[in-house]
Amino acid sequence: MTATEATERDDAEGGATASPGPVPQPAPGATPPPTPPLTARAAAELVGTAALVAIVVGSGIQATELTKDVGLQLLANSTATVFGLGVLILLLGPVSGAHFNPAVTLTEWWTARRGGAGVTSREVLVYVPAQIVGAIAGAVLADAMFGEPLVKWSTHDRSAGHLLLGEVVATAGLILLIFGLARTDRLRFAPVAVASYIGAAYWFTSSTSFANPAVTIGRAFTDTFAGIAPGSVPGFIGMQIIGSVLGLALVALIFTSGRSKAEQPAG
Repeated sequence: MTATEATERDDAEGGATASPGPVPQPAPGATPPPTPPLTARAAAELVGTAALVAIVVGSGIQATELTKDVGLQLLANSTATVFGLGVLILLLGPVSGAHFNPAVTLTEWWTARRGGAGVTSREVLVYVPAQIVGAIAGAVLADAMFGEPLVKWSTHDRSAGHLLLGEVVATAGLILLIFGLARTDRLRFAPVAVASYIGAAYWFTSSTSFANPAVTIGRAFTDTFAGIAPGSVPGFIGMQIIGSVLGLALVALIFTSGRSKAEQPAG
């Protein structure tokens, strides 16, 4: 469920979420704000991912207890996710970049290797485990709040081909959005833009837009509305990786820097 804060931190060690949050820019000549320590950023990624999964799973449980109408259940689930994700990005974006998503973290790391701004290999080795642990903890917390078994493997099979295609589309769109905002210096809109995209993707993709390997793993630990069977997890993660590559390719294609007038041939 986010490109990089590093762009807005003037190539410091920031990140992006399911997504990046706005970082106040210092006045010209002023001392830039210090980068939070790695422990603080890891904690932000763990807590943020846990909260995100708790929102997704908890609102799904609540929805199924309130109505038997599947459409209303999905509406309640997606609405809670939109508001919750937006708040989490706004709150934790200035700390870690509010990735909450290994696909975003790894994509950002790759762009950094290619000469752009992004997270380091050391940060990846800290962020990704924190996100996975947070996702599992969030699912267990949601089950605990609603009196469900703390850990019960999901029986919701999601291995059909059209669902896998939905994950490619959902993840590609998310990466295109986040890194497109970064390329155009509009990451300040990330809390609204990313949350809105995820809310829309709940409805226009067949998979209901997991678009996040950590969240996918966490949702396998709960046999509730938002769960996914463990056997379906590898396929979803594989499609999310493909979607990330496709999204990054679209960023490179669409947001290329044009030549200045001085560089254009005369005549």
